[in-house]
Amino acid sequence: MVDSRPGRGDRQGRPGGSRGGDRPRSGGGSSSGGSGGERRGARGGERAQGGRPADERRQQGTGGRGGKTGGKPGGNRSQGRRPQSGGDRPWRDRPGREGREDRTADQKIYDGPDIPDDISAKDLDKHARQALQGLPEKLAERVSRHLVMAGLLMASDPETAYLHALAAKARANRNALIREACGETAYAAGKYSEALAEFRAAKRLSGQQMYAPMMADCERALRRPEKALAYDTPDVRKTLDDAGNIELSIVVAGARRDLGQVEAAIRLLETEPLSSASRAPWVARLRYAYADTLLAAGRRDEAVEWFHRTVAVDGDKATDAEERVAELE
Repeated sequence: MVDSRPGRGDRQGRPGGSRGGDRPRSGGGSSSGGSGGERRGARGGERAQGGRPADERRQQGTGGRGGKTGGKPGGNRSQGRRPQSGGDRPWRDRPGREGREDRTADQKIYDGPDIPDDISAKDLDKHARQALQGLPEKLAERVSRHLVMAGLLMASDPETAYLHALAAKARANRNALIREACGETAYAAGKYSEALAEFRAAKRLSGQQMYAPMMADCERALRRPEKALAYDTPDVRKTLDDAGNIELSIVVAGARRDLGQVEAAIRLLETEPLSSASRAPWVARLRYAYADTLLAAGRRDEAVEWFHRTVAVDGDKATDAEERVAELE
């Protein structure tokens, strides 16, 4: 659904800056396309009423003055039970309950932004739909439409994309696909603490390490490069596919630069296939990161060469390599 490709980092590749080229894309098989609303998921599932706010649950008969059971939630006058202390006072007015304003805020998150009528659950990638199969049909349909919108708005309006992902989470918060969507949209919106928390939740639910590159990059964005380095372990590396390993190397090299270890960053990037004939998106990001790191090391001529080699494979202009060449020449 959502696209976490690099492209908005600074000259060292840190997310949120003005220069692009080495923000990571999650590896290990997680694929997302912001323009088409496609996502891959993991396992998941949620109860039909998963994250419904209290107001809606009461309307469905789980308690409250208008519910089938009557009285306070949990009470049942038809079975002769006395309501708990507070009598017939509305439960929202009793001490210890959240106020109307708090519930309204929760309801807004649950409702989420409007979804155009022409957006269908079928627009979601089939792998993502499979990840939602544990949800009741109507709930899965609503969640799917929010995920589609999150993907469509990822690049142009990441804040609203994030709100769509949160609406899906409010309905089914124990689904790895949905938590991943929240992480990716938060990441795109520059909400790195929130993104890190969501990726951690997705990892717990799915048991997969594919989020490691983006989690490490969130640590960089939060000015914790040492924690970013902690993701570079043999156990993590062996679970990532080739693209995921390269993305992790790009992030780790950036963390080395954050720590002033420029030569170490260069050596790490040189272990990756810089001269690959592949046209995969990671090639441009890898070359850009290498060129930028060479420049940081004072190796200007080599940097210009590698910025040119980045332009040669960056047909989608995911990086600003052309601008960098113009500046340097």
